[in-house]
Amino acid sequence: MTIQEIQDEIVDEFSMFDDWMQRYEYIIDLGKGLPLIDEQYKTDENIIKGCQSKVWVHAEENDGKIVFTADSDAILTKGIIAILIRAFSNQKAGAILEANTDFIDKIGLKEHLSPTRANGLVSMIKQIKMYALAFNNKK
Repeated sequence: MTIQEIQDEIVDEFSMFDDWMQRYEYIIDLGKGLPLIDEQYKTDENIIKGCQSKVWVHAEENDGKIVFTADSDAILTKGIIAILIRAFSNQKAGAILEANTDFIDKIGLKEHLSPTRANGLVSMIKQIKMYALAFNNKK
C-alpha cells in the first residue's frame, strides 16, 4: 500500500466514530498494538525533542524501505506515534519525504490535542521525515 492509501484508510476509520471520546479510545487502542521499540533503542538520541512525554523512535532500512519502531510513556502519545508509524513505516525514503500529512487535519487530530501535544505531533512528523532524509542521502 502507498502512504496515501494508508492515510485514506486511517481517515475512513476515524470517520466511523461519532465523537472525540470514541476517537481518543481508538487512538489509545492503536497505541496498545504498537510494535514496541527494542529496549536498546530507548536512548536519549532516539527521544523526540519537543514532546511533553517521552517518545522514542528508531528507524532502520530493510530492503530499501524504512521500518520504524517506537514507544512512549504516555498512552495517548503512544497512539499518536502508532498512527504515524502505520502511515510511514515500510515505505521508501523518497515516498516519506514526498508524502503530505494533511490526513492529520482530516481526522481533526491536531485541533483536539493540547498545544503541547500538538507541538509534539509536529516534532514526531519532523523526526520521521529527518530519518527518511538521512536514509535518502545515504544512497
